[in-house]
Amino acid sequence: MTDWISIGIGAVVNTVLTIVLALIFFPLFFLGPIIGGFVTVYLIRDEFGTGIIHGGLAGVLGGLIIGILSLFGVGIVAALLSLFLAELGVALGAVGALFVIFFTVLTMLVCGVLSAIGGAIGEYIQSAGRRQYKDY
Repeated sequence: MTDWISIGIGAVVNTVLTIVLALIFFPLFFLGPIIGGFVTVYLIRDEFGTGIIHGGLAGVLGGLIIGILSLFGVGIVAALLSLFLAELGVALGAVGALFVIFFTVLTMLVCGVLSAIGGAIGEYIQSAGRRQYKDY
């Protein structure tokens, strides 16, 4: 059974960390989805074998949130330019919409893969902890 609350929390962690790390130092943005996938699997303690799936779902959802936020950013820029140059604002809005669609799909793919990796890492760490306790 899919735990949507944990996936939602992982997606929010993914989104926030990805945006913050991209603004602070761009090459570190990939840590956001990995940590988001790890947090998702960490919150789901009962199910094993689904870390990659739950991490990937959190990443895709986080990428979708980032894409929606970028849509608002491009819309604001297009609206401001359309105040000054009407013809350029319409063209920029159309190009911006195509860019945001491409960016959203790419972000969902990248965040989904990286979060799935984070989910696999989280599941491995959880299973290693359980193996350690079973030995004693």
